[in-house]
This record gives sequence, C-alpha cells and structure tokens, in this order.
Amino acid sequence: MSSVPSVPPVNDLLLRALRSESVERPPVWMMRQAGRYLPEYRAVRAKSDFLTMCRTPELAVEVTLQPLDLVGVDAAIIFSDILVIPEAMGMHLTLDEGIGPQFSAPIRGNADLARLHAVDPHDGLGYVLDALRLARREIGNKVPLIGFAGAPWTLAAYMVEGKGTKQFAIAKRMLFENPLLAHNLLDKLATAVGDYMVAQVEAGAQVLQLFESWASALGPREFREFCIPYLARIAKRVAPTGVPLIVFAPGAGWALGEIAEATGAQAIGVDWHTAPQDAREQCAPYGVALQGNLDPCALYASPEEIRRRTHEMISAFGPIGHVANLGHGILPDVPPAHARAFVDAVKEWRWTEEALATAGSHAQLAGVR
Repeated sequence: MSSVPSVPPVNDLLLRALRSESVERPPVWMMRQAGRYLPEYRAVRAKSDFLTMCRTPELAVEVTLQPLDLVGVDAAIIFSDILVIPEAMGMHLTLDEGIGPQFSAPIRGNADLARLHAVDPHDGLGYVLDALRLARREIGNKVPLIGFAGAPWTLAAYMVEGKGTKQFAIAKRMLFENPLLAHNLLDKLATAVGDYMVAQVEAGAQVLQLFESWASALGPREFREFCIPYLARIAKRVAPTGVPLIVFAPGAGWALGEIAEATGAQAIGVDWHTAPQDAREQCAPYGVALQGNLDPCALYASPEEIRRRTHEMISAFGPIGHVANLGHGILPDVPPAHARAFVDAVKEWRWTEEALATAGSHAQLAGVR
C-alpha cells in the first residue's frame, strides 16, 4: 500500500504530554476503546468473527475510527490483538466468544520451541501494517495513531499455558523448572516484538504501547529476571524510530521506577492499584510521563461521580507529563454515555498558568527531560 502522510496531527496533545511539555489539559484515550461497549462495534462484530476483523484492514480500521466521533478521544489505537505475534510464529490460534484465546499446541519443551519460526512483520503481520496505513490515511492529521504489541512474558504465558488462566501456573512452572527454555522463548519473542513495533512505526504509528498484561502473575525476583530485561531490549530496538513508547505492566506498580530506568520509555502506564503520587515519586528521577489510572469500574458510576473522580485523578497526577486513561481496558458493559462522560470530564479541565509554571519549575529541579 502507498506511503502514509507525514503531516503532524492538529490535535497533538498526546505527543506533547508524552514529551512532558506544558499542556492546557491532559490528552485522553482509553485502552480497548474500540470494543464491545459500543453498539457500532457490536454491529460490525455480528457480521464477522474477531480474528477475521483483525486480519481485514478495512474492518479493523472501521472499528479503530469509531471512538473518535462516538466518544471524542484524543487518539486512535489500531484494532488488533496481542496474540497475532505467536500466530505469526506458527502457532494455531482460536479466539471464541466466551472462551477466550487458545493455542492447540502449547510450548512445553525444546521441540515445541524449535517449531516457532522467525517473523518478518511485513509478511506474517502485513495485515496489521496495512490497517495502520489505511487508518493514517482515514484519520489524516486529526489525532495521533497508536500501535501496540504484547510484551514477551505476557505472550509466553499464553503460549505455554495454551490459554488464559488466573494464575498461569504452567507458564510459571517453566520459569522455575526450566529457566533456560523460558529465556530462549522470551529471547525469540523480544526479537519478534521489537521488529514488529518498528514496522508499525514505518506503517504510520505515531505512538507505541507495549502491554505486559500479566505482570501481576510474577513476584519481584521473577519480574526482574523474566520481564524487565526483555522490555528494555524492545525499548532499545524502538528508540531509534523517535516515536514515543508507553510501557504498561498492570500489577507491577511497585516496579514503575525500575521499568522507567531499564527501558528509557517516554511514558509508564499506571494501573488503578497505584496512587498517582506513588507513581510520580517512583518515576521522578527518570523524567517520564505517566498514563492512567481511573478504575474501569468507576465508569459504572453516575456521570456526575465519573466527573468528580476524573478531576481528582487529573489533579493528583499534576499538570506535566500526564495522559488521562483508565487503569486497564474499558469493560464491555459500560454504557457509552459513561465513557463519553469520562472523556468530557478530561476535556473540560484546564490547568492555570500558575500551576503549569510551578510544575515546570519542580520538573526542572527533578531533572525531567
């Protein structure tokens, strides 16, 4: 497909916030914003299964764009799934409604690992890149487009387990019983994810997010051994593109500073278990922006309560380097009007010049880049 437009977005709040520049209000988007809570998404989904939607650029772009007009977010995130990488490596993936993702032949030993092949993102994942190019052309220069990928431990957890579980006990068993095999798998995944994210930038992604969705399954020692080095490796691979990277590891709120230091990412995602002040304190030495962190269940509250809690969140994060988001993905039964109430509450916020000046002075003292 033809090249993507190079004109920067008119609404550049997200890009400025990720650079920790002064913004009049935080930008706002939601993880899983192109999803089942929208009737318009369900109408598309009723005619096609989930993986077909992911593999058909026109359908992926249709649902990618829906939240821009329906909810009013400040960025689009491409519609896809984190498990497209294991599938591109040769694993058979099914994803059925009510059952979740499943791999028919999980990775349990060296012979299984040997079956995985290297991924050329332009080949095995070309449909995602085509969707990114098409989305950029459809969006024009309105708002930034976000690309994403699953991080190695999270992908490995599904690949070894064969499905999603609450504890990932089989995957964790590999870490303790056969750490060499685990590292070999994570090494292959880090290469594939890094190459894929660079290809997403080439296809038009203006921001990247790396999801370590199952960080909560690991204790500190295992997280430091089996997560952080691979997050850092991917971040290093992406850095030369100049596109900002957000790293989100829900359940690892204790490690935000360590993640920031190891990756050099422009922003760190914060889940709702972590207080904004604690996140700021951990990350202050590394000059990163923060993203988050309203509890997704807060969107079940009344619009007035959503507004109050959203404003409390914004105030707690402060005026420099904050992207307003949920602390995890939006839930499928949230009323669209409540999602809009969250977005509207962010968009009506305005920082005073005094608050911006004070925050800027404090940021300089803390060494914020």
